[in-house]
Amino acid sequence: MSSFAEPASSPTALLLLGQAQDLGSERGVECPGDLPVASDPDLVARAHAARQKLGSNAFVLGHHYQRDEVIDFADVTGDSFKLARDAANRPDAEFIVFCGVHFMAESADILTASHQQVVLPDLAAGCSMADMAAIGQVEEAWDALVEAGVAEDVVPITYMNSSAAIKAFTGRHGGTVCTSSNARVALDWAFEQRPAGRGKVFFLPDQHLGRNTAVRDLGFSPDDCVVYNPHKPMGGLTVEQLKNARMILWRGHCSVHGRFTADNVATVRRRVPDVNVLVHPECTYEVVSQADQVGSTEYIIRTIESAPAGSAWAIGTELNLVRRLAKAHPELKISYLDRTVCFCSTMNRIDLPHLVWSLESLAAGRPVNRIVVDPEVAHWARVALDQMLALPGI
Repeated sequence: MSSFAEPASSPTALLLLGQAQDLGSERGVECPGDLPVASDPDLVARAHAARQKLGSNAFVLGHHYQRDEVIDFADVTGDSFKLARDAANRPDAEFIVFCGVHFMAESADILTASHQQVVLPDLAAGCSMADMAAIGQVEEAWDALVEAGVAEDVVPITYMNSSAAIKAFTGRHGGTVCTSSNARVALDWAFEQRPAGRGKVFFLPDQHLGRNTAVRDLGFSPDDCVVYNPHKPMGGLTVEQLKNARMILWRGHCSVHGRFTADNVATVRRRVPDVNVLVHPECTYEVVSQADQVGSTEYIIRTIESAPAGSAWAIGTELNLVRRLAKAHPELKISYLDRTVCFCSTMNRIDLPHLVWSLESLAAGRPVNRIVVDPEVAHWARVALDQMLALPGI
């Protein structure tokens, strides 16, 4: 079995950006953005050989947004938190190969045992949303809340899509972590921690998930939410605004879900009769307020799996997943909500060359790209994660 040096980051996720093509019009599927085949025809065989050599000593996790060529080699698929828990439930596997992005691999390292090593096939696979909240900025923001005299009323909640350092900050300040599936439960818990009418939530780093959950699920007014801009003094807010707010939202967003617009919704309704618009809660409030259904990645998958044959769906989430759902359900008419191609460019850095390189390196006894979280950070991040696990329904 041959080997090769660490590959350069693959540009294939960007090659077709902005191009739209119908990949299945013969069965009513409108889902643009096919990816080129792997440049090396031997890669698939090499991946199989490395997986066979590693056996149960390696456990490969594939996030739903990964391309098919990577998902084909995953032992399990899921969202970020499910995959981290799956890794923790496999103590026999010395190596956890996380086909996702950096913050996901950090969570896996926090939740797995000390003898396990978490590997990220490409260290450049980050998350633009997670990167929008640096720990220094968040600590400065907390100091601003103290200065404004509101910190004692605030409970911090960070979305799973955040760095280990931000999760640790949340744990140190008595908060918790949430996913897109349990954000409402987390908010309910947070407001119960403070006297009625006084409680506030400092929600990191995705402003849209925080706002959508507060307004759609808890009945808050959009005026109860303010956005903290870390690039402005006091977040660009007055002391009065901070005192009156119920939700203090970090100025962050998902670069993929933020692309969808209310015009996309209006356009697909004109174009596709009786279409059901199904979107992720990381989309803007303007989009989710016009959608028929809103839910997490797992919710989207379950909804499509149970949809009646012949029904039409426009889905607003990452394109790899939408294409996979369209392929798996030819009995449905599935469209991508935005007809402009948009893969998650950082997620797509985990391509077949990187995966083969990491697997072959492990098989040769040379672990690469290990993700190790500082023990102090890991402790407090685990406190926040354990608090989430204690929430009802988790």
